[in-house]
Amino acid sequence: MIMLKRMPLKQLSLLISLTIVIFSSCVRERDTDTATAGELAMHEFLFHDAADLADDAATKNTGGNLSNYKTRGYCAVLTHDTISNPRTIVIDFGSANCMCNDGRTRKGKILVSYTGHYADSGSVHTITFDNYFVNNYQVMGSNVVENKGLNGSSQPYFTSVIAGKVMKPGVADTLYYEANRTITWTQGSTTPVWGDDIYEITGTGSGQNELKTFYAMTITQPLIKEVLGCRYINQGKIEMQPQGKALRTIDFGNGNCDNDATVTINNKVFNIKL
Repeated sequence: MIMLKRMPLKQLSLLISLTIVIFSSCVRERDTDTATAGELAMHEFLFHDAADLADDAATKNTGGNLSNYKTRGYCAVLTHDTISNPRTIVIDFGSANCMCNDGRTRKGKILVSYTGHYADSGSVHTITFDNYFVNNYQVMGSNVVENKGLNGSSQPYFTSVIAGKVMKPGVADTLYYEANRTITWTQGSTTPVWGDDIYEITGTGSGQNELKTFYAMTITQPLIKEVLGCRYINQGKIEMQPQGKALRTIDFGNGNCDNDATVTINNKVFNIKL
């Protein structure tokens, strides 16, 4: 019988370490999954879009029409309760999908409870949802927006605390999304026209995808959201760290209004649609 030589412990440890490094490098090399980054970009849109709708509705009366969500007619019915405290707004898109002029369908209700006018320092707006869908994605949870007054540059700014959930069409598992944001009203705050407003968004957050993979995220370059000038977040960057995977950088662009973004993973750039 041939006896195999016993490998010295140092050599064995080195071999194991090299095997782990090579295996880890191969795993990183194969890490091309952009789905979770796309879901995060979707969350960013859905909850900021609902806030834009709430802001628009706050400038209208019961029976009024939203400025930016019409087709041949108007999708949403607005109802204000200005007597209760806090006051409320119901934005009702109906029980059937309505094609809005941003190319997305909506149905269900956005519910807004508010303590004062959106532009009043100290006012709090709480946004929730009742069977509300955008392109058949069900949006759930809450967004609490508080007006914090003026910053050092004399710009109105707000805090936004989101505890959100989204159900994808045909998927049983829920996507989770939480965020703490500072939203600065950089343009349009001094004009009576709602449509010229531009906001700058910073902050952090976390979430969980449908595979129950946890991720953390940080906005590294402020996200830019135009109320009417562009229907997408068209500028800014987010760093996203999924559990057990490489860091991702989501780049929303350089200000051009389009639905294109990129995700960088291990120095490789992938294109995604918003």
